[in-house]
Amino acid sequence: MTDTTLDQPLPDTASRPAGPLTADRPSPGQVSARHRAPAPADIVPMSLRTVHFVMPGGVDDATAPSGGNAYDRRICLDLPGFGWQVHRHLVAGSWPRPTAPERTELARTLRELPDGTVVLLDGLVACGVPEIVVPEAERLCLAVLVHLPLGDETGLDPRAAAELDAKERAVLRAVSAVVATSDWAVRRLVSHHGLAPERVHVAAPGADIAPLAPGTDGVSRLLCVAAVTPRKGQHRLIEALAGVTDLPWTCVCVGGLGQDPEYVARLRVLIARHGLGDRLQLAGPRSGAELDASYAAADLMVLTSYAETYGMAVTEALARGIPVLATDVGGLPEAVGRAPDGGVPGILVPPEDPAALAAELRGWFGEADVRRRLKAAARGRRAALDGWATTARSLAGVLGRLRHEPRRAA
Repeated sequence: MTDTTLDQPLPDTASRPAGPLTADRPSPGQVSARHRAPAPADIVPMSLRTVHFVMPGGVDDATAPSGGNAYDRRICLDLPGFGWQVHRHLVAGSWPRPTAPERTELARTLRELPDGTVVLLDGLVACGVPEIVVPEAERLCLAVLVHLPLGDETGLDPRAAAELDAKERAVLRAVSAVVATSDWAVRRLVSHHGLAPERVHVAAPGADIAPLAPGTDGVSRLLCVAAVTPRKGQHRLIEALAGVTDLPWTCVCVGGLGQDPEYVARLRVLIARHGLGDRLQLAGPRSGAELDASYAAADLMVLTSYAETYGMAVTEALARGIPVLATDVGGLPEAVGRAPDGGVPGILVPPEDPAALAAELRGWFGEADVRRRLKAAARGRRAALDGWATTARSLAGVLGRLRHEPRRAA
């Protein structure tokens, strides 16, 4: 299915850190010049060039929100401001493991594009089918946008993960450019897949500054915004909350419930076992005003992921001045970042340590000075967040180089 419209997006989308930023890890605000997307100095917005963007068929599905879908939709809206008209190609399928008819549809979509066409492919669609994408890299100017390496999905059978990993490597080595969503993800892709560093670029998600969240009493309302899947680790959050039932918290988990029904069922059993049913809610997906209201009522954002290339929910919270308690994985430290005065607007804990999470929650409830510092840093970080125009500018620079170097593989 092809969609050439640019419709409005559906909104999905400190300092006592347990996992401090260290000298051997670049601070979240620092980006290596080597991996920065090329400056789009030659882009003239009044003379639009064309990019064909191949995306999953469910990118507009409000019942299954994801950071990747929100990113894709927003890029379609903002790229025209930097000289690129976007033609959307939505390909339905169980990506990254499509059926035969779904594979045929993707192959047809690419085959019908003229030689030399600039094409941006969502990695969820592209990276599992090298037999379709790699041959087209010889005649099309291909870039792949990697939201999450396929093998990093939690809960995969080791053999299935290895197979997806090998397929992704074949695709990323064949295309002209790879776009990642954080500096951490750039480093990960370059080292793991043996890619040429100059062919892998960062275009981090932007954030829209929103009104400051008034919260509830300033401490007790916890909010987790993430699809309910093993990779997001909500079971660890439940285990941590079960250890602090003496504290006056309530928690709302906002996110799709349809990706892994068995995991959702396990969580409901766990919630009942710990007697948390009246304090912890699996609210399902929310968008628009309903999602805004969820953020507005939040005092602390919690995210217990096992793997993240960035963490858009974190910056959505910070865009409202809400501090963050998150796991120290992948690109999450970059998303948390620092305020201009150096303050850290969040606390980072190990991903497999509910006890550490519980300890930090006790600190949040018990130490007013900690809360004040976290909130002040969150407001400072809010003012310094990059917008989506920065993301689109970076991506436009990558696309601009594709036209001149269509056959140089990553």
